[in-house]
Amino acid sequence: MHLVHTSTGPAPAPGAGVTAAAPVDALWRLPATEAATGLKKSTIYAMVKRGEFPAPVQVSARCVAWRSSAVAAWLASRQTKAVGTSSASNQGAA
Repeated sequence: MHLVHTSTGPAPAPGAGVTAAAPVDALWRLPATEAATGLKKSTIYAMVKRGEFPAPVQVSARCVAWRSSAVAAWLASRQTKAVGTSSASNQGAA
């Protein structure tokens, strides 16, 4: 998994300064985003273009990454839709 640190100083120790009020929002490069979603590059970018997937954050002139929280929210919404769809189809079959 490729994570991008956005600070210029050394990375903080794990858990240092992290509270429930300030969750850490990692930036995931494309391979990590692909791994988390099961989607490939072309599908991710096509879905971004259609507004169906979170847009990446421009990290530098030639580098983009996705916020882990945005990808997690997208995954959760897909699971909610899948559960809602399967419930509706099961009710119609009964």
